[in-house]
Amino acid sequence: MIYDVVVVGAGPTGSTAARYAAMAGAKVLIIEEHASIGSPVECTGLLSTRAVSECDVRPEDDFVLNSVRGAFVHSPDGTCLPIDGKRTKAYVVSRKIFDRHLVSLAVDTGAELMLKGRVTGIQQKDGIQLLSVIHMGKMITVRSKIIIGADGVKSNVARYTGLGKVDRILSGVQTEALYNSNDTDFVELFVGSQAPGFFAWTVPVNERISRIGLAVEPGNEHNAINYLRNIVNKNERLAGNCTSSMLDLVVGGIPIGPLKRTYSDGVLIAGDAAGQVKPTSGGGIYTGAVCAKIAGQVAAEAVSEENLSANRLKEYESRWKAALGRELRTGMRIHDFMGGLTDKELDDLIGSMNNNAILELITKYGDMDHPSILIKKLLNPMNSRHLIGVFRAFAKAVL
Repeated sequence: MIYDVVVVGAGPTGSTAARYAAMAGAKVLIIEEHASIGSPVECTGLLSTRAVSECDVRPEDDFVLNSVRGAFVHSPDGTCLPIDGKRTKAYVVSRKIFDRHLVSLAVDTGAELMLKGRVTGIQQKDGIQLLSVIHMGKMITVRSKIIIGADGVKSNVARYTGLGKVDRILSGVQTEALYNSNDTDFVELFVGSQAPGFFAWTVPVNERISRIGLAVEPGNEHNAINYLRNIVNKNERLAGNCTSSMLDLVVGGIPIGPLKRTYSDGVLIAGDAAGQVKPTSGGGIYTGAVCAKIAGQVAAEAVSEENLSANRLKEYESRWKAALGRELRTGMRIHDFMGGLTDKELDDLIGSMNNNAILELITKYGDMDHPSILIKKLLNPMNSRHLIGVFRAFAKAVL
């Protein structure tokens, strides 16, 4: 049997790509390496309202554990910048239930699902992709006209097909622990040398439990776990408010910066595998869903046209870059600038934003998925007069 489209990876990106390909009439197979959908979890589980909507699901479904409307941003000197969105901006979800829900939608649409299938090689013969798969301990060959690689940060599909790997991967770690959150409607962010190159966070699951984690740029003096231990034990806000016992521990990588090319003959790469992740937050569900829909549609159309060439499939890259390219580039500039600031400069930056005029702008225009909107508003001369030099340098570097 030859499938029209084989999607490798049953995370949100893979299941969405499979669903859209099946909706367009393609015969689709999803291959998932693990024996269970949604495990292991490698995500904070904090999804913007737009991300949930982009996945074509409703927040009323049973995967939502909590809703969040804002953030308390803590500078290195302990100053807190309260950002209140006034309404729900994100949902704390169970990724296991969320992922299974999305896979169920794909299966309901007609996609087939293979669990415990690990792709160990890909060859092309007479225009057909031949996937070598270890399935339930037995080597089999799966044939497909097009492969969509949605197999995460260490994508084998991208590597086997010569599309390479994402250059920059942040090192991340997260635990669930008992934690006294001041307000379960708010996440907390901690910037500076306690999480060099990125930030640390607490995400409230409920009144008693939070997800506490951080990510750091590669090449730092210590690994992410050591930075997490340090911030939990020494940060004034965290120390004493959470237990040292971990209810759960997740270690993983966050790819930032897209692959140089996300298509080739008979192959498309999407989601974390393609580096389609927001550099400002590390979130990949919204961007992955946007790209997955395009990948599924383009793949199905190419099959129906009997044109599986790279020249035909480059439409996928053109379309996803038109939708997200500028925002990802802006996000990378924000990431690099913020990561290069000293603790003193971060104190000054956050202090300059802690006034009513700026906080009102953040409330009105702050967007987890499109941070450039707020940056442009803050650059308005009427607003920038409230800001000090470090922020003006930041805005100039970004835009």
